Amino acid sequence: MPTIYLETIIKAPVDRVFDLARSIDLHMISTKETNEKAIAGKTSGLINLNETVTWRAKHFGIYQKLSVRITRMQRPFLFEDKMLSGAFKSMEHVHRFEEFPGGTKMFDEFTFSAPLGPLGKLAERLFLTKYMKRFLVIRNQELKDIAESEKWKKLLTIN
Repeated sequence: MPTIYLETIIKAPVDRVFDLARSIDLHMISTKETNEKAIAGKTSGLINLNETVTWRAKHFGIYQKLSVRITRMQRPFLFEDKMLSGAFKSMEHVHRFEEFPGGTKMFDEFTFSAPLGPLGKLAERLFLTKYMKRFLVIRNQELKDIAESEKWKKLLTIN
């Protein structure tokens, strides 16, 4: 199973970064390229432990659904979501946050497996891992931009 590891340095307090990372509204802003919309479960605000969200998004020219549950949460240092149903065979995303002078280090550990046996393994190697990494990097950059500006206030005060 491929695992993508990312580290993003954000010049903002850990509480703010943690909350933005679990904001349904920020997720939709940061995934405008794939037109992601929360369509079931938690559809706005901050997702919490044991809550679910179902996303509808366009990947590879096809609209798909992905449902996840928040399975672990240790505010403001960690949360984890796991796929309940969707296009992957399996998917887990661990989000970790560490304070450091002047900001927060945000770590992503994204592990997934494609369906379709050997064909899925080939897709993982040829394009899917690169595609998912780019998706996460774009999302993290948007989160960073919002956290480091005044835009975060609008997202976190509506919750």
